[in-house]
Amino acid sequence: MTATVASHRKPRQHPLAALTGGGSRSARTARTAATLALAGAAPTFGLAHAAGAPLTAGFDGTVQAAHRPTPAQVKDRVDALYQEAEVATQNYNGAKESAGTAREELSRLQDEAARRTRKLNAARTELGTLAASQYRSGGVAPTVRLLLSADPQRYLDGAAVLERTGSHQATAVAGYARRLGSVRQVRQRAEDTVERLADTEAQLKKHRVTVVRKLDAAEELLNRLTAEQRQRMAARDGARSGPGQGRTDRGTGRGDGPLDGLPGGAGAAAAQAGDSRAARAVAFAYSALGKPYVWGATGPSAYDCSGLTQAAWKAGGVALPRTTYTQISSGPRVDRSQLAPGDLVFFYSGISHVGLYVGNGQMIHAPHPGAPVRLAPIDQMPFAAATRPA
Repeated sequence: MTATVASHRKPRQHPLAALTGGGSRSARTARTAATLALAGAAPTFGLAHAAGAPLTAGFDGTVQAAHRPTPAQVKDRVDALYQEAEVATQNYNGAKESAGTAREELSRLQDEAARRTRKLNAARTELGTLAASQYRSGGVAPTVRLLLSADPQRYLDGAAVLERTGSHQATAVAGYARRLGSVRQVRQRAEDTVERLADTEAQLKKHRVTVVRKLDAAEELLNRLTAEQRQRMAARDGARSGPGQGRTDRGTGRGDGPLDGLPGGAGAAAAQAGDSRAARAVAFAYSALGKPYVWGATGPSAYDCSGLTQAAWKAGGVALPRTTYTQISSGPRVDRSQLAPGDLVFFYSGISHVGLYVGNGQMIHAPHPGAPVRLAPIDQMPFAAATRPA
């Protein structure tokens, strides 16, 4: 009886078998197809997700890309990567500037330590001479030397000289101790500077790696587009940048003033500048139109964003710091409604991008790799603040 009941009991099925028809050949075929689908889903997910494509869940719980990323999605992700690279670039620029300062300080400290060591060695020689003289004259007690002296007055005169010599020796000893402490202090400062330089160079390397990785990721995404799609994307960027964005001609004007020989509109922009320094900065920015963006570059053949503004204001006679987050403190803040040609305009919440305002809502800036120095509206990016260098 028990055997009869057991023979009519249905065998339990695995949940996946219930969906695919148990252990039949068709089920095995279905499971094989599902496995192959899973194996092919991983790279699709990675590429599409990197490009910002929306994701959906498949029937078996796996995450799959809903569709290939569109050129617009690629552009959005590339723009984000460029902005992240810009942040890392400014950090790199700051670390590079700090490393340069530390190297200069270390060189100065090494020179100072060498100079003080020479003085210390001279003091040591003087002490040695005094010690030898004291040894030669100090072998007999003063009272005995007086009794044995054939000329007591001459001896007393000599004793006075020895007393003064002892006072000089005490001064020499004190000077030697002071110089020794001074040398040790300078050498300690040099050692501290060496440690700081090593830390800064480690940061420099880290930021360099970050920049390169971000730019490589952006290039990889752009390479998935066709040549025609990339051309259309570049054309849209150029259209948003306004006319004349790539012009490098200096016009036909003559003379040596800051407004002479500038392309159309540049003379008027420089004329509206607050002073001659700002006018020269604007003139320089116009002369840089069309030059390539290279991260970390300060000219004269290529620039990054803060490298361009630093070089422009250097032409105006004002020394700006190297990075966007230090340039923003180079002068009083200016309300957006009060902008004048020559003002520095900053973008994004982290103050990671800067341009030089030239009037009429336009700036000249170095955008990102592949985009040369160009004219662009300041509302092209999220405006953060503005500064008028002083």
